Amino acid sequence: MPVFKTPFNGYSVKFSPFYENRIAVATAQNFGILGNGRLHVLELSSNPTLPITEIAAYDTADGIYDVTWSESHDSVVVAAVADGSVKLYDLALPPTSNPIRSFHEHTREVHSADYNPVRRDSFLSASWDDTVKLWTVDRPTSVRTFKEHAYCVYSAVWNPRHADVFASASGDCTLRIWDVREPGSTMILPAHEHEILSCDWNKYDECIIATASVDKSIKVWDVRSFRVPIAVLNGHGYAVRKVKFSPHVRNLMVSCSYDMTVCVWDFMVEDALVSRYDQHTEFAVGVDMSVLVEGLIASTGWDELVYIWQHGTDPRAS
Repeated sequence: MPVFKTPFNGYSVKFSPFYENRIAVATAQNFGILGNGRLHVLELSSNPTLPITEIAAYDTADGIYDVTWSESHDSVVVAAVADGSVKLYDLALPPTSNPIRSFHEHTREVHSADYNPVRRDSFLSASWDDTVKLWTVDRPTSVRTFKEHAYCVYSAVWNPRHADVFASASGDCTLRIWDVREPGSTMILPAHEHEILSCDWNKYDECIIATASVDKSIKVWDVRSFRVPIAVLNGHGYAVRKVKFSPHVRNLMVSCSYDMTVCVWDFMVEDALVSRYDQHTEFAVGVDMSVLVEGLIASTGWDELVYIWQHGTDPRAS
């Protein structure tokens, strides 16, 4: 499969939920420490020997740490920006009309964004200002701010079945479960002894959630009985930056790490590590699995490369 070179360091990749050949990539200059950002929208050719084409690119004054596609408009993407803003872009409009929205309430970097897949009218942003905010596209201000974490919130992810439930992962070493109808979090899991950088819900069992940590491990939890994890996945050599459950196979998940690898796991078997991909030459920080094409994986990292490949094949083979 082809590879795409980005001018800046890769931070996040997301497959479109509408088009199987479309992918968004968030990037940041100078490893996201200082400098500009660029959001790329890429299109894969149906012929794998042909190069990836860029159909749009949007520049920001600060790095972009995450991107999520709208679940209601096939041309809209949401970017999480290092200046504390959340920006919406519409590919159907000319570049001069973008961004179509820029929400600026967070007081520090926005690290993640996630669109509600059930209600499809709202999205979450998680920030280093220790908060999560709930937004709708048509309101100029956030609907609500969730402030309980004692340190940076690195990830906030909607439950795939319940329109009002989401989880947040924080540097305070806890995972919190929230219901937007309730005044505070409904569950607190002291999931790791080090910072939690990512979390994701299982797509087939709405009570199963995974956490990824600086402690190099991934843990899988059942929120109905969370005293002990149902699985602990060890195999990464450094902090695990992102974890995602497969949209197609219940027990399958993918992760990426500062050890520069992307790993695929089956959390229900003893030898959980299914595959390890080592195509990146710097920190691997973004990974996703296509919801429309089973087994299609994308990754990006600080080596300024985006790889898209079929699970079981060599990402470097063009």
